[in-house]
Amino acid sequence: MDALTRRRFLLASGVAAGSALAAGAGGLGLAELLRTAPADPSGAARTKKLVLVTLYGGNDGLNTVVPYTDPAYHAARPELAYDGEEVLPLDGVLGLNPVMRGMKRLWDDKRLAVVLGVGYPKPDRSHFRSMDIWQTASPLDPVSTGWVGRWLDGTRAAPEAAVSFEPVLPPVLAGATRAGSCVGVGGLALPSGITADAVAGLGAREPGEPALQARAASAYRDLLRVERLVRGAEQQQSPLAGNGGAEILTTGPGGRSVLETQLALVARCVEAGVPTQVYSVSLDGFDTHAMERAGHESLLSRLDQTLSAFVARMARTEAGRQVTVVVYSEFGRRVRANASQGTDHGTAGPVFVLGPRVAGGFHGEQPSLTDLDDGDLKATMDFRDIFGTLLAGVLGADPDRYLGSGYRAKRLPLFATD
Repeated sequence: MDALTRRRFLLASGVAAGSALAAGAGGLGLAELLRTAPADPSGAARTKKLVLVTLYGGNDGLNTVVPYTDPAYHAARPELAYDGEEVLPLDGVLGLNPVMRGMKRLWDDKRLAVVLGVGYPKPDRSHFRSMDIWQTASPLDPVSTGWVGRWLDGTRAAPEAAVSFEPVLPPVLAGATRAGSCVGVGGLALPSGITADAVAGLGAREPGEPALQARAASAYRDLLRVERLVRGAEQQQSPLAGNGGAEILTTGPGGRSVLETQLALVARCVEAGVPTQVYSVSLDGFDTHAMERAGHESLLSRLDQTLSAFVARMARTEAGRQVTVVVYSEFGRRVRANASQGTDHGTAGPVFVLGPRVAGGFHGEQPSLTDLDDGDLKATMDFRDIFGTLLAGVLGADPDRYLGSGYRAKRLPLFATD
């Protein structure tokens, strides 16, 4: 591709400005990330690591951790409620959704903590505002930095200290002076008539070109490089320990979820000794306003299989045994089902914390299904107490410095004694 055509394409597409912005916000290719691993990763094997799993859409906590003995639960959602013989009981009151067999094994192994009734003051039912609150840890005043981003600022961390394998950098990793890195894994789908050679031509260096245009060109080179590396990670297979190799943590042409690809890349980085301490991954689709039961079960099944396989893989290495996973959503659903056999935006819900270092069991108090706030659950646990505990217990940081709004987090007993 000649220089004139290439420059016109970059400028007309608007990529120059967008690419510069992305680079300024911590753009990092997977190849660069893997190159940060030391030649001998054994020295970093004891570094604690955090994996944030965001469930976008508002997960129905009452059909995830099911209050199967509560008559108010069955009365509020007769078509959606699970009977006692259907759930996977955790005790005599609460049980997991019947598709979550992998998580039940982790519970039995005391590697799964279930934090009950998690929310924040003055709940907001907007997806965008509520997720913003969770990721910035600032329920009352909008702020422009995430709680992990502020930790990056405070520690003057390198870009690879926090990595997202999502399409765009989530607010949680954005600081004022530092930001995590974003490595997208959606794959490269070229439009008709555009070949990989043409994309490679866009990424070719041109002598004397402006710096911003050079950055834009590098974005095209990264597209091809990340595509190759992602496909390599997808082809890795890892049997789920203790299950006869029936489950694998991989992706392939059969249409496995983006979450599986993301966690496969996290596993690869952890095992390689990459110095990243925080990873961000996600699964969407939880806005279940209609015909919820089948769709929700499908999502929870995918989440369950992927997470349990990932934790099993992590348990095999010293570096992996330092990994803690937290699973959250922007809000739960309303207690009463709607007329479309679904549920609408609610408030509090459960949060999962899992991994070899976790003190398994229940933490917090299950909200009442009869003492409601305009039909919604009243939160019994502030989400900042969880994030504060993770800041202290995983990142070795002072929670009061990074949670914002002057909040003093309570330390939860989420971790077994090291």
